[in-house]
Amino acid sequence: MSGERWLLLSDGARPTEDIYFLESVAPHLRSEGHDVGRLDVRSWRWRLARWVLSRQLGANLVLCRTLPNRVLRWLERHREIFGRIVYLIDDDIPAASEDEALPEAYRRRMARIAAMQPRLLALADVVVASSEGLASRLEGRHGDVRVLTPPLIAPLPDLSHFEAPHWWVGFHGTRAHLEDVKHIAPALWRLHEASPQVSLEVMLGRYTPESLQGLERLETPDAMSWKAFRDYRQRRRMHIGLAPLLDSTFNRGKSFIKFLDISAMGGVGIYSRRPPYTEIVEHGVTGLLVDDTPQAWYDALRYLVENPNVARRMADNAAGVARERGDIAKACAFWRRLEAG
Repeated sequence: MSGERWLLLSDGARPTEDIYFLESVAPHLRSEGHDVGRLDVRSWRWRLARWVLSRQLGANLVLCRTLPNRVLRWLERHREIFGRIVYLIDDDIPAASEDEALPEAYRRRMARIAAMQPRLLALADVVVASSEGLASRLEGRHGDVRVLTPPLIAPLPDLSHFEAPHWWVGFHGTRAHLEDVKHIAPALWRLHEASPQVSLEVMLGRYTPESLQGLERLETPDAMSWKAFRDYRQRRRMHIGLAPLLDSTFNRGKSFIKFLDISAMGGVGIYSRRPPYTEIVEHGVTGLLVDDTPQAWYDALRYLVENPNVARRMADNAAGVARERGDIAKACAFWRRLEAG
């Protein structure tokens, strides 16, 4: 198994690339004698990338989410010169393209990928999905679908920030979850009015729900690049993290990555009471699972704010689960099984 060549072809999906391969598995593959690299195939880079690829006879390829159409056409014509091809996917792309609750520009982009996805699936020997829900959606479209839940690639902090008298409650996600945040906005507004020792952070910039804009103790940073977010996550501390997830076909394919993100910022999470969070959160021990009502979210928020020792204990328990479930050694063992066929 030593000495194999693994090459990730990048269309810019850096979070997927880093979490599931480059920053988790790849360093260990290299330590075992494998040759592992990343090849950017976007725009003007493709001319050089094509030259490099044409000289990688027998190399195993990793594809993440999508590829430029001309790259995909080239791979289809030259499939026989490569070894195994693995397709990594962490979202239900067809569902995203059809979900009217998502931003129109995002849906159009997902529609373009969805139209291309059957060709990516046809190229792949193995499809690696980030959750059981997503895998179940793909099993009818490919004969070998496997689940690799998110590895933890961020350090976990100590919890000394729980000793501070002022607390932070935060949502750190993309506009794909705007409707989820809008649904719990009344609870956040009530918490802000009732608890002057609490500030809010909603990482949606100008897309922050209108009902929250203008609150005195609210920060709304804009969306960040993946690198900037990783740096921010490492230095920012939250007491309570929010992971609302309304029931939709798109959301049913989500992984529990937000559980790891919240732990990486030192927080205890409040999560919608549905998969994937019911698969990793023990209610009252490693976080709170709540129903889809603003009242339920408000009650959970007030409970944690009013019981700081309980909140800290849950954050500590959650960190332990994040270490165990996100153990990179497990991801490496998964990849070794994948290599073996």
